[in-house]
Amino acid sequence: MANKQIFLTDEGLHKLEQELEELKTVKRKEVAATIKVALSFGDLSENSEYDEAKNEQAMVEARIAELEAMLKQVVVLDEDDLSTDQVSVGSKVRVVDVEFDEEELYQIVGSTEADPASGRISDESPVGKALLGGKVDDIVEAEVPGGVITFRILEIMK
Repeated sequence: MANKQIFLTDEGLHKLEQELEELKTVKRKEVAATIKVALSFGDLSENSEYDEAKNEQAMVEARIAELEAMLKQVVVLDEDDLSTDQVSVGSKVRVVDVEFDEEELYQIVGSTEADPASGRISDESPVGKALLGGKVDDIVEAEVPGGVITFRILEIMK
């Protein structure tokens, strides 16, 4: 993950910061308490509660380290800096699937915030990559696992 910029909206940055705070202040204490209780059971060589608590502690610490590393690489997308002339990370794009004549609305976001079910697609996904740099009325093709999808860009919004 070294030196790879991570694009986030204000909302996405806030969610990551909240998760990090929750892990540091609440989850760490919960895991420490669980370890303390497990230690009271005695013999550690046959203490599955202790092993589970130590594994959970390792996962929590790994996630904290991951979030801290990510937050060092964050570039917050400023809606005022977005152009409606060309698709970029942060843009909302209304497209039509040429083959099926179906309209879709996507927001291009960094991979951390991607949620395809709600129309938030990653700039690293096949469709996201295909749309990046596109302009209104451009025809773009995205190679997806099911074949090639052809879109026409109808509108670019902030």
